[in-house]
Amino acid sequence: MTLDRLRPLADRLLAPFVAGAARVGLTPNGVSVLAFALAVAAGGCFYVAGGDPVWYLPGAFLVFLNGWLDLLDGALARRLSVESRAGDLLDHVLDRYADIVIILGLAGGIGDWLLGAAAVTGVLMTSYLGTQAQAVDLDRVYGGALGRADRLALVGGVGVVAPFVTGSLGPWTLVGWLLVVFAAVGHLTALQRFYHAMAALS
Repeated sequence: MTLDRLRPLADRLLAPFVAGAARVGLTPNGVSVLAFALAVAAGGCFYVAGGDPVWYLPGAFLVFLNGWLDLLDGALARRLSVESRAGDLLDHVLDRYADIVIILGLAGGIGDWLLGAAAVTGVLMTSYLGTQAQAVDLDRVYGGALGRADRLALVGGVGVVAPFVTGSLGPWTLVGWLLVVFAAVGHLTALQRFYHAMAALS
């Protein structure tokens, strides 16, 4: 089970925030851009955390805000009845760039770019298989071992703990292990989504 399956519950919890965003005149695209800006700031915090681990804390906070706004933009679009393919495209493109910036920030902070590349490819393939199902006339796939909501929750959780666990835990630090999970489980999730999509097409 992934946190992506809790979207209906999240939509209900978002209701007052959606109403507030509508009252102040925010647009779904504007929220998407703001969410991306927060992801860039989080990636920067994670990068400099390599020299001062306390920066993991604001990075974690920014990641949680990014995830919250990522839910808010879609809910706001539905409330305002302005859902569009262009808005959906913008949201997904910015989400992918946000994933890249956050993960590369984590990798740069610990100085392990190879592990970062493995994690990025796992995450991107997970997201690609989730949306590629639509291109072959299936429903968008959110299932698998590790969805975007799970990743953001893990990054935020590790960011909160990382300043207090700075030593190596075997071959990697805590952040290094997080990237290992993204690399391994990310590709596993992509393969799970590929398998289910192929089964549906058979």
